[in-house]
Amino acid sequence: MSTKDFIEKDFYKVLGVPKDATEAEIKKAYRKLAREFHPDANKGNAKAEERFKEISEANDVLGDPKKRKEYDEARALFGNGGFRPGPGAAGGSFNFDLGDLFGGQAGAGGNFGGGIGDVFGGLFNRGGGAGTRTQPRRGQDIESEVTLSFMEAVDGATVPLRMSSQAPCKACSGTGDKNGTPRVCPTCVGTGQVARGSGGGFSLTDPCPDCKGRGLIAENPCEVCHGSGRAKSSRTMQVRIPAGVSDGQRIRLRGKGAPGERGGPAGDLYVVVHVNPHPVFGRKDDNLTVSVPVTFAEAALGAEIRVPTLGGPPVTLKLPPGTPNGRTMRARGKGAVRKDGTRGDLLVTVEVSVPKDVSGKARDALEAYREATADEDPRAELFQAAKGA
Repeated sequence: MSTKDFIEKDFYKVLGVPKDATEAEIKKAYRKLAREFHPDANKGNAKAEERFKEISEANDVLGDPKKRKEYDEARALFGNGGFRPGPGAAGGSFNFDLGDLFGGQAGAGGNFGGGIGDVFGGLFNRGGGAGTRTQPRRGQDIESEVTLSFMEAVDGATVPLRMSSQAPCKACSGTGDKNGTPRVCPTCVGTGQVARGSGGGFSLTDPCPDCKGRGLIAENPCEVCHGSGRAKSSRTMQVRIPAGVSDGQRIRLRGKGAPGERGGPAGDLYVVVHVNPHPVFGRKDDNLTVSVPVTFAEAALGAEIRVPTLGGPPVTLKLPPGTPNGRTMRARGKGAVRKDGTRGDLLVTVEVSVPKDVSGKARDALEAYREATADEDPRAELFQAAKGA
C-alpha cells in the first residue's frame, strides 16, 4: 500500500463503524462482513473477493490497538493528504519527536510492509539515494476457516487446513526473470518507491510504476509468473486449535501466512473457528450447561440424580427436598478447558417433568395429594402482589 493510500483510506468506513468504536464493535463488524464476502461463499465473484481484501486490510489495522493508534495519529497529522504541523511549529521545527511517535515499528505494520515508521521515512526522504538496496517484503496475511465439533472445541484439536496464497514463483525462484537475473530498477534504484512532491519541501512516496513496487525488472519475464516473481501456491498445514475455543473466535498464528520476498518475514495466518452445536450440552464462557429432567416426587421429596458429563463418566448430584423447577446446580471441574489448563464447571438446570398420561395407582395418589393440599393456594402471593403494585 502506498503512503497516499494509507493516509486517504478510511478503514472505519470500510468496516462501517464510528471512529470511537470499541474493540468489540470492530471485531463484531469484521466478522459479519468477512462471512458475507468470504471467497468460499462467493465463488467466482471478483467484487466480493476485492471487498474481502479491503475488509481484512481494515481489520488488520483497526483490530490491533497499537496499529490503530498509529493510523489515527497519521490521519490526524496529514488530514486530507497535506501535512499539518502542530501548535508552536515554525520554520520546519515541530513540538514533538516523530521518531518517538512512529519510529521503531519495523515489521509491525501488517500489510504495510515495515510499518508506519517506513511511511514517515519515505515522507521525509530518509535513507533515499542511489545506494539504497532492494528492501525485503513481508508476506501477505492469510485468513481461513475451520469447523469443529463441540467436543473438539472443548478439548482442542489438530486439523488440516488447505490454503492458497501468493508465494515466490518456483519456476524463476522468485526473481521474475526466467534466467534468474533481473536487474535493479533504474527509476527507483531498487527501493520500489518513487517520491512525489507535495509542496512545502516535503514529498510523499508511491509504488514505482516501472517495477510495480518490486525494485527489480525482469529482462526476460518468467512465463509462469509473467515477471511478478509471485505465483499461486497451495499447501496443507496441520494446525493446532487450542482447547476452549468458542464459536466465531479468530486465532492468529504468527509467521504461518504467505512467504515473504527477498528474505522478508512470512505473513500471519488467521483462523476463524466455527463450532457445531451439541445435542445435549451447551456452552457459557468456560462452563458447560445441561438441562436434566426430574420427576415431581424427586423435586418435592429430594433425591440423588445421575447427570451425564461431556466425554467422561456421569456424576451424582444431591437434589434437596423442595427443589423448584429451573434451579441450577454446579458440578465443579466438569466444564470446558480454561487458558490456564484448569476446567470450568458443569451447570445443571433442573426441569420438572410432567407426565402426559396418568392412570392407575399414580392417578389415585395424585388425587389424594390434591385433596390433602386443597387449602393451599400457590397463587395467593401473586394476587396480593398484583393488588399492591
